[in-house]
Amino acid sequence: MSTIISVASGKGGVGKSMVVSNLGLLLARKGHRVILVDMDIGGANLHILFGMFHPPSTLTDFFSNRSTNLEDLAHPLTSPFSLRLIPGTGETLITANLQHAKKKRLIRHLQKLDADIILVDVGAGTSYHTLDFFLLADYFLAVATPDPTSVLDLYRFIKLAAIRKVLTVFLARDPIAETLLSQDFHSVTEVLEAVGRTSESGVKLAQQALQGFQPALILNRMTQKSRINTLQLQHLLKQYVGAELSVLGNIPEDPHVQQSIFKYLPVVELSPKAPAAIAFEQVTENLLKLVRQREELAEALEPRKIRA
Repeated sequence: MSTIISVASGKGGVGKSMVVSNLGLLLARKGHRVILVDMDIGGANLHILFGMFHPPSTLTDFFSNRSTNLEDLAHPLTSPFSLRLIPGTGETLITANLQHAKKKRLIRHLQKLDADIILVDVGAGTSYHTLDFFLLADYFLAVATPDPTSVLDLYRFIKLAAIRKVLTVFLARDPIAETLLSQDFHSVTEVLEAVGRTSESGVKLAQQALQGFQPALILNRMTQKSRINTLQLQHLLKQYVGAELSVLGNIPEDPHVQQSIFKYLPVVELSPKAPAAIAFEQVTENLLKLVRQREELAEALEPRKIRA
């Protein structure tokens, strides 16, 4: 069964796709069968980072039913490792008005892809589609820069993602669904209070929905002068979202990254000794450690469930 990892950001231009391309290649080098999926609907660019300017097929073919099997859109990248890419869509009428049924179909097919690890490059913004693509994963990564606006946008994104995760539990339930959809919430606490006013049992369901929602942060373009109060961000998320936030690693400001983008190669391939490439190696190790820890915890808890 595939492990799905979603990568998002509160705003565009923070290097999210660059992070995905480098993590994907490093994970493949370590022996994992990896598929990158560009879910930046309408603004896909992940394929360009690998020099694939005119993909033979993209998610547009899937949405328009020209291709009924998502696996067929996974194009091998120039690499001796098992690394494939499903290119995203351009701005079309289909993607601008993506129907809920098409989104659910895409998520179902994505969860069936034949890979060890699926890295989902989620578009910026906080639309329902973006939040749902982010939340379909087993693990959640968020990318930000030291820029205060980037950190603030990231906080807003994670807060709305947590609220969306709770709301989806009740979207098919009445009268809770009608009550929740008609309100504007600023924190998960407000959602839980609204649920409690309608159904006491619903509060437990909402709390269960947030279990395992622990985004990990990757800080990009860090310099010696960078000042980012991650402790404050962690405190805010714990207080208002109820979610833990760990820092997976820092990627330093490095001219080799810009050079790699111009040459359409991940920096870990073009300049493996560059500071950014070395940092990506550490981030990848931290990511795999996180996955192993959760798998070991799940295995440890499984016998208890059986005995119960």
